[in-house]
Amino acid sequence: MKSLTEASIFSWLRDETSPKCVFNDLRVTRYLEADFPKGAYRYRLVYLQRADEVLLMQWLMALGQDFSIAVIHRKSANNGIEVALKQPVSDDAVYQLSQSNTIELFDLPESLPVLNKTGILVMDMDSTAIQIECIDELAKMAGVGKAVSDVTERAMQGELDFEESLRARVAQLKGANAGIIDELCQALPLMPGLVEMTQELQSYGWYLVLASGGFTAFVHYLKDELSLDAAFANELVIDNGHLTGEVKGQVVDAQFKADTLMNCADQWGIAKGQRLAIGDGANDIPMIQAADFGVAFHAKPKLAAAADIAIRNIDLRALPFLLIFV
Repeated sequence: MKSLTEASIFSWLRDETSPKCVFNDLRVTRYLEADFPKGAYRYRLVYLQRADEVLLMQWLMALGQDFSIAVIHRKSANNGIEVALKQPVSDDAVYQLSQSNTIELFDLPESLPVLNKTGILVMDMDSTAIQIECIDELAKMAGVGKAVSDVTERAMQGELDFEESLRARVAQLKGANAGIIDELCQALPLMPGLVEMTQELQSYGWYLVLASGGFTAFVHYLKDELSLDAAFANELVIDNGHLTGEVKGQVVDAQFKADTLMNCADQWGIAKGQRLAIGDGANDIPMIQAADFGVAFHAKPKLAAAADIAIRNIDLRALPFLLIFV
C-alpha cells in the first residue's frame, strides 16, 4: 500500500488507479460515488479552485481517522469529493471549512436523488434564481423603495402573512408607469451558477419549474431565456399603461408553491425521490418540506432549518454535486 505522507492525495486520486493508500498514517480507500460504503457518514465537499486542495488536505489530515474517498465529477468548473467516515465530523471541523468562501461541506444522507435519472426541480425566483427581489426593484423605480423593502424583509423572515404583505407592497406601486416592468426584465441579474445548473440538469432530462411569489412578466422572461418547462407567479394589474396597485387571480403563496411541485411531478410522472425544490425565504418552507430533497440557498434561518441541505457560501453550481450519478 503506497504511502502519501508527503504527496498530495488529490494527485493520487487524479493520476493513479491504486485502490488504497496510506496518507499521514491514515488508511484511505477510493470508491465510485455510486458505491458509497453503507453505514458510513457521508460528506461532500465542493470547491471552486485547485488551490483549495491545500486546505482540504490539511482538513483531511486533522480528521484523525481512516476514510474512504470518491471524486465527484460534474459538468461545471467546480470540483468535488465525497468522504465516507466511521465517525461524524466534529463541530470544530465543520466550522473550519465554513470560514471559506470557496469550499463548502455538505453532510448528506445515504440515499440521494439521482442526477442521471429524470427528476423535477421547482425553484423560487427572487434571491434564488435571480439576485434581487423584483418587488423591491420595481418599488425603487416607482420611488417607494424604502416603504416596500422593509415589508419584503419581514415577509421573507416569516414575520408577516405572505398574501397580506404582497398586497400591501403592490398597493404602493399604484400609478407607476408599467414600462418599469419591461425595463427591469431586460436587466434581471441571474444568480451566479444558474445557467450552468439548469443546463446540467436539463442534459439529464430534468423538468425545471419556477414557482414565485413575484410576478408573471419576470418568470416568463426567465422561462424563455432558460428553456424552462413551466413558470408560475402573480399577475400585476395594468390599466392604461399604469399599475393599479393590485394583483389578479390566485395568489402564488407558500401553499401554491408546494402544490405546484406535487402537481407538476404527478403530471410528468416523476418518481418518488426525484422531486426537488430550492428557495431562500420562509415562504418556500412548505415547498421545501413537500420535496423529497429540499435545498436552502443562501437562506433565511427558518428555511435553512426546514431544508434537507443548505448551500450557504458557494453558488448554484453546487446543486448537481448534491445528487448522485449512477
